[in-house]
Amino acid sequence: MFSPRFWNIALRTAHIAAMGVLLGGHAFDVPASRLTLALWCTVGTGLALGLLEAGLRLEWFHQGRGLTTLAKLILVLGVPWLWDYRLPILLAVVVLASVGSHMPARFRYYSVLYLRVIPSAGGPGAAQIAEELAQDGNAERSQ
Repeated sequence: MFSPRFWNIALRTAHIAAMGVLLGGHAFDVPASRLTLALWCTVGTGLALGLLEAGLRLEWFHQGRGLTTLAKLILVLGVPWLWDYRLPILLAVVVLASVGSHMPARFRYYSVLYLRVIPSAGGPGAAQIAEELAQDGNAERSQ
């Protein structure tokens, strides 16, 4: 019905909005009971985004983009045990999200398992990274 890009944008928008409510609620000491919906919306949209980005390929989980997401998830899961530090933890999640979203494709698609870049079929920066890999291959062959 809708393209994967549509769902990516819709889920990402909902995710950012829910995280904004969650972060703002904690910044202004809104009771935790009033933030439960924002928490579940943040987690739900985040999981949906992860599934959409990972697809049927498991490379996502050992690439920079997946590792960044897993780090954010670990931080958020630590909040119940580190309640007094929830605001700095959530701010760290925002920093990770911003850096992860804007880091160069050579880091976003780098696999710590294979120790090389594994480009995505159509993710952000995929065309650029494919071009860089082709240039690197041409440079190696000419030496």
